[in-house]
Amino acid sequence: MAGGQIDRLIGALFGLIFIEANAGALPSSVGIPLRGFAIGAFLGRLVALRRGRVSTQTAHAPQQGFGRGYWAVVVIEVVVGLTGIILINGPLRAPLATFPWIALVVGLHFFGLAAVWRLPALRWLGAAMSACGAAGLALAACGSSSATIAVVAGIAPGALLLGSAIV
Repeated sequence: MAGGQIDRLIGALFGLIFIEANAGALPSSVGIPLRGFAIGAFLGRLVALRRGRVSTQTAHAPQQGFGRGYWAVVVIEVVVGLTGIILINGPLRAPLATFPWIALVVGLHFFGLAAVWRLPALRWLGAAMSACGAAGLALAACGSSSATIAVVAGIAPGALLLGSAIV
């Protein structure tokens, strides 16, 4: 697979993970079909990529591949993400803020990727995911239900990732 296909597959996989990890907070009548839809969307993307029906000359194709700049962004994302998760689940004792924090950090990492890959369009995905994460953190701080937080900071970012992988 070419770089543009690999980055889309990674995005689709993480979109699937976001939805699968958060659909359990919803009533079964909603969560189960949502999980099925996410799996179907991911598998559809995988089939399209494997058959070569997706152009790699798109706004999301990495211009410099997965080189040092990419890995620097990923390392920073992991360090910041894990530090926040440790604080959230340790001294802050706010486990409902975990997925919103992850959504925020993943969203912010797209700004780094936009710079490294010289793809300003990634800023839109980064802004949308960051907004979902920030809104989820605010909801968690206000004591909102786990289902509400899951939709805002898990399902919505997952749909954004799956959707961006399909474009």
